[in-house]
Amino acid sequence: MEEERQQARRGRRKKKRFRLRGLLLLLFIAILAIGAYVFIQFQNGSKLAENTEQIPVTFNGDPENDEFENILVLGIDTRGEEKSRTDTMMLMTHDKQTDEVKLTSFMRDIYADIPGYQSYKLNTAYYLGGVDLLADTLRGMFGIEIQHYALIDFKNFEQLVDIAAPDGVEIEVEKDMSEKIGVSLTKGTHQLNGKELLGYARFRADNEGDFGRVRRQQQVLSAMKEELISVSGIPKYPKLAGAVQGYIQTDIPSTDQVKLAMQLALNGGSDLDRLTIPVKDGYSYGSYSHAGSVLELDMEKNRQALSEFLSQTLK
Repeated sequence: MEEERQQARRGRRKKKRFRLRGLLLLLFIAILAIGAYVFIQFQNGSKLAENTEQIPVTFNGDPENDEFENILVLGIDTRGEEKSRTDTMMLMTHDKQTDEVKLTSFMRDIYADIPGYQSYKLNTAYYLGGVDLLADTLRGMFGIEIQHYALIDFKNFEQLVDIAAPDGVEIEVEKDMSEKIGVSLTKGTHQLNGKELLGYARFRADNEGDFGRVRRQQQVLSAMKEELISVSGIPKYPKLAGAVQGYIQTDIPSTDQVKLAMQLALNGGSDLDRLTIPVKDGYSYGSYSHAGSVLELDMEKNRQALSEFLSQTLK
């Protein structure tokens, strides 16, 4: 009888350890998947020079509240020849009441009112004034609160993919692709390596333009998640964990990072809700000599869609 009780206790301990490991694995999957989604939205050719001083990261976040937490997620690539315009701009929202996590993507070509400057594309705000100026631009246009930021450098994205999936990631390529993506892809199902996967996600040389690219990014995200949760993906985690260190800056306190990480872990096994701004029928095309081709927003329609998606009252 006593032996049975001891076996039961050992079984419970094993289950607890397994649940903990499972949560940690889901956590890592969620973080890496979000990172991949962020990075592959970069504009091809928009880079930051290795010999150029980066804009110092300062951030004045909105006060904390008991209802939600909005985190501005930005991406830079430090391999290139000029200061970066953040072509990846997302808002990661944690609803503290429901523990849901949602992602809102802001397209780079939005014609934005940048405080203190002439209107430009949204991705110019970081170039002009860093994280604070971009956050203030989004606050002014959409009435959102932004409590924190995360700035991600994915200069080694291709290598990270190759570590996670040395045999490649299976993708259904819908057409031949080669223009301005650095690789040549042919129509059909292929196992894409890191460079090919990034090229596929960046492709926009068709009638869909950036909207098609957003669709392919979500396809890549789904494929990466499937690869990472596979049995063959688990042994790669320690090596991946070491490879991604040092590529994220954030003002989120360490204790809060742990709390948020647990929520990401709990949501990591399912698709996160996503919204892209501008929404369908919520924009028109414009062109300016100083900014080029832009997306001019129907602000009322986009603000309403954002408010409903986030379940937040905008200012």
